[in-house]
Amino acid sequence: MKALIQRVSSGSVEVDKKIVGSINKGLVIFIGITHNDSEKEINYLTNKILNLRIFGDENTDNFEKSVLDNQGELLIISQFTLYGDTKKGRRPSFVNSAKSDYAYQIYNKFVEKLREEQIKVETGIFGAKMTVNIVNEGPVTLILDSN
Repeated sequence: MKALIQRVSSGSVEVDKKIVGSINKGLVIFIGITHNDSEKEINYLTNKILNLRIFGDENTDNFEKSVLDNQGELLIISQFTLYGDTKKGRRPSFVNSAKSDYAYQIYNKFVEKLREEQIKVETGIFGAKMTVNIVNEGPVTLILDSN
């Protein structure tokens, strides 16, 4: 699994010009799933995302606090293109992205695992064409890979 995370002061996602998910201060997480992702990868990424210290404290912008410490919110967006391979040709190949049915199951388990932590979790709609609005804070953008 891969996650591209962005620290935000706000974020929202629209489908057909209707907002389907929105957050205030927290993290927008684009999640990509590959063929062999399982509970192990879900556990690794949820733990890393929830405890990664990328927020400042009251006095500084140093990386002192996690999204849990800050009582932040999460916006999760499915993003199969994170596994795009651009080494050959001019068009990305997505052979490393999981098939839709399998990716949907893993995505839902990932979202459920995050919701177990009593943190606000909003999502886009899996597989839909979405417009994502982000007010990136910092900016802070990180790529996490479970492998």
